Amino acid sequence: MLRLALSALVAALLGSPVAAQTGEARPVLIVAVPPLATPKDEQTPAGTTWAIANQIADLVAKDLQGSGRFLPLDVKSLRSPSFPEVTSPNYRLWRGAGARALVSGFVQAREDGRLTVGCYLYDAHRERELTRKGFVIAPTDWQRAAHKCADAVYTELTGEPALFQTRIAYVEESGPPTARTKRITVQDIDGNGRKYLTLGDAPVMTPVWSPKGDQIAYTSLVAGQLHVRLLDTSTGDNRPLREDGNISFAPVFSPDGNQMLFSTALGGNTDLQLMDMTTGLLRRLTSMPGIDTSASFSPDGRQIAFESDRSGSQQIYVMNVNGSEQRRVSFGPGASASPRWSPDGEHIAFTRIVGPVRRVGVIKPDGSGERILTTGTGDQAPSWGPGGQHVLFQGRDPRSGKTGLFIASLAGGDLREISTPLHAADPAWSRAEE
Repeated sequence: MLRLALSALVAALLGSPVAAQTGEARPVLIVAVPPLATPKDEQTPAGTTWAIANQIADLVAKDLQGSGRFLPLDVKSLRSPSFPEVTSPNYRLWRGAGARALVSGFVQAREDGRLTVGCYLYDAHRERELTRKGFVIAPTDWQRAAHKCADAVYTELTGEPALFQTRIAYVEESGPPTARTKRITVQDIDGNGRKYLTLGDAPVMTPVWSPKGDQIAYTSLVAGQLHVRLLDTSTGDNRPLREDGNISFAPVFSPDGNQMLFSTALGGNTDLQLMDMTTGLLRRLTSMPGIDTSASFSPDGRQIAFESDRSGSQQIYVMNVNGSEQRRVSFGPGASASPRWSPDGEHIAFTRIVGPVRRVGVIKPDGSGERILTTGTGDQAPSWGPGGQHVLFQGRDPRSGKTGLFIASLAGGDLREISTPLHAADPAWSRAEE
């Protein structure tokens, strides 16, 4: 059994699977995001201030809609706010159009060549300001300003952490399906700032972020053997986690970053090992016959969810961080794999496998409240975003057939595709803001 499971891991590194589809649209709040105003239309290296003002508003609306929590109004038929209206909105206009909230702002050229961007959020019904943010940027950084504005709106209205400036790591795949070149890649959630962290000289899989976003742990295959490696995202330093030569794979950091959990294959069994990142000391947490892997910490670090086939098929189990009170929590049809605990502690995301079909779902830590979020046939490898309301996963564009990355919202709504140039797999969403 162990040999077959490890062969499957090696095959996943060398080959490629996948898929994705949609959910039921359930917008939470209607919001108006008209073009930002500008006191004087001036030329910049990125276009006129009026053009940038329009682009910022469009991107803010796109971010908010993509979160699944908001429905932006179609504002094309409505009058754009004048510069004085930025701080003194026409509430009646926006209320009459159906908006509960109004996002307004301005773009103003500065003498030093930079731009001042103002972002204001108003309650259109109670006629009051909720928050305001100001940014001084280079004209070419207007997208970053738009994401900052959308984050301010999102956080104020949902109470959840910022979402639109986070980064993701994933495995980029190129070449024929039978001989893929695989590289650890990081980029901003909007598809910009792409950077390769490995050369593609060895197959890689399962990247995970450290809590601070300064390191990525991943599994590599060298000379036919799996082992965990650590990458510094700033310096590019890349080293094995341990030098003992044993098989290791599927790493995950503890919430405080002081420990790492991973699977080892020793004596014909695959078990979970907990390592102190300072001393290197190991503690074996599981010992049941079978394969225990794909572990994930609860946000308080006190419990661990993991995947095990000890019952005869892959299922989700939960235990205390010391390995005690191991209990099965998934009982749906088929197998359940790849558990990931949400940052708010409310859910565990997982992959449901029924025959050849794979879909992403969520379940409560006690096994109740199971819900399947996707409708594709190869959706898998979930990873939570900040706040615990969005799940990033690997799927396939049904139009092009390209393996890619998608975001599903617990609130429902259409899936949001993440822009990647080539095939993408094994996503990990950093909770550290860019």
